[in-house]
Formats: sequence, C-alpha cells, structure tokens
Amino acid sequence: MSEVKDSELLLSFSAKIKEIRKEISKVIVGQDDVVEELLISLFAKGNCLLIGVPGLAKTLLIKTLSDVLDLQFSRIQFTPDLMPGDISGSEVIEDDMSTGKKVFRFVKGPIFSNIVLADEINRTPPKTQAALLEAMQEHEVTAAGQNYKLSEPFFVLATQNPIEQEGTYPLPEAQLDRFMFNIWLEYPSAKEEVEIVRNTTLETYNKVNKIMAGEEIIKFQNLVRRVPVSDNVLNYAVNLVRITRPENSDDEFVKKYIDYGAGPRASQYLILGAKSRAALFGRFTPDIDDVKAVAVSVLRHRIVSNFSAEAEGISTKDIINKLLK
Repeated sequence: MSEVKDSELLLSFSAKIKEIRKEISKVIVGQDDVVEELLISLFAKGNCLLIGVPGLAKTLLIKTLSDVLDLQFSRIQFTPDLMPGDISGSEVIEDDMSTGKKVFRFVKGPIFSNIVLADEINRTPPKTQAALLEAMQEHEVTAAGQNYKLSEPFFVLATQNPIEQEGTYPLPEAQLDRFMFNIWLEYPSAKEEVEIVRNTTLETYNKVNKIMAGEEIIKFQNLVRRVPVSDNVLNYAVNLVRITRPENSDDEFVKKYIDYGAGPRASQYLILGAKSRAALFGRFTPDIDDVKAVAVSVLRHRIVSNFSAEAEGISTKDIINKLLK
C-alpha cells in the first residue's frame, strides 16, 4: 500500500462510497449501519445473510444497491418445490436448423447475475440450498458435466424471516459459515417510519444515479485485499475468535454459555471486514476498532450457544459484546 497509485485509489474509493450512500438514502430511510455492512461485505468479496421481519425493505435496499452500482440484479423466491435447476439453469432440447438434428442447449438460471437476492432461503430443501451455496463458494455452476463461470463481481444476499419457522429448513452451521456477515434488520424509529410512509405513498418516487460499474468494483475489491494489517490487529482478531471456543478459553462465561465456537474462517472475515471498513472511510490500514465494528455480524452465526444461555435469555450478540469488553 506504499505506492502512490494505491493511496490515490483509496481516496477515490472513499469519495465514491460517500456518493453511493447519498444515492441509497434517496430511497432507503435509515438503515445506515445495514448499508455500511453490505458495502463492507461487497468490497471484501463476501456474501450476506439478512434476517428481519417482512416489510423492512430488504428487497428494495438490495435492488437500490444494484442500481447505484450499475449491476445486474436477480431475485429468487425460495419455495419448498424449488429445484436446483431453477437456480443454476437447465438444458433444453431444440432443433438445429442447419443440420436438422436435435441438440442440447444450456439455458442460464437467475444465479447468472451480479447481485442475487435469495429470498427466504430457509423455505427450500437442503438440496436446493446446496446449489446456491456451491455457486457462492466456487463462483461457477456445473451442469451436465460442463462448468459455467459466473460473471464478476458476484454477490449473494440471502434473507430469512425470524418469525415463521414452521415448514422451514434451517441452514446447517457448516453452510452458515459461508456467509461473511449475518445482519439483523431492526424496526425503524418513529421519525423514520413517518418519513417512510410519506415517501412511499406519493405518486412519484426518487430515482438513483449510477455511481460505480462492474470493472471499477473489481478494482476496488482488489485494492481492499492489498490494504496492510499490523500484527497487533491480526493477533486481536485471531485471539477474539479463539476465546469463543470453550476448549481454548479460560473464561467461565464462555464455558458456561457456548457449545461450539467460531472456526478459522471467522478470523479471515474479521480481518477482511476490518480492511474493507478502513478503506470505506479512506484509511490506509485498519485498527482494532474496525475489527470490533464487524465482530457481531461475523461471529453471530458462527457461535453455537447452549441451553443455559437460552434459559437465561442470553443471546449470541450478548455473548459477543461481553467478549469484546
């Protein structure tokens, strides 16, 4: 990061992020922390799991983000009868006009987009969930023995409704681990809700300007990877993850309330998140506060609390905040 070119690029990136936030705020009222975490994840090449009750503008937020970034957007509504081919695509038979023979042609599914909204991912069976998660991990789709690369940048946002659990298929911990962030959307404040109702009941609606395009996003994603990290920040992130594991921790609180702690992928995402957050604010290297800022979203779905925690009303977020102190 010592090169002059990278320092100039970082300042340009920070200025663009301010413009992106300004454009998103034309449509989305409040949710500043959620927008920040989505941007951190996008530029760190991570994927997000969003959890919130219906009506909190999850779809609108993601659609607005794709519009501002001039990216192709697709939404997949996950249902119990959704098949893997409905996501990745399938082969169809058609006539070859030149030879008169029948040939197979691959028809791409909705996964072939830049930003994919997987709506209510826990409503579909594990086989279909696995098709999405494979694409997230490999950035490619396999069909009939052929590999099809997904276009970059590629960003998956899956949503879950925390209220309705009947007839759902919760994601296993190993699959949850593939998501960089687990973001909880809260209800808006009274003032924000008044503004939301006012804005959404008018005849006209605000249009957003396109601030960044695909090639520029990839350039900034590569820049985030080049951000240097000091040893003390690196050690803090690794130690934070290690003390979530009861077998590694001397903390009685951890031993009492946690069954399983976070794995090494959590340490990687803490550092990538800290790098991306520092870059968003135009800083040349992250500090421990950047790690703390992303800790809850990185660790929330990677720590398995036990019955004692549930019985005493102690959430995973409470446990993480206690460890951060």
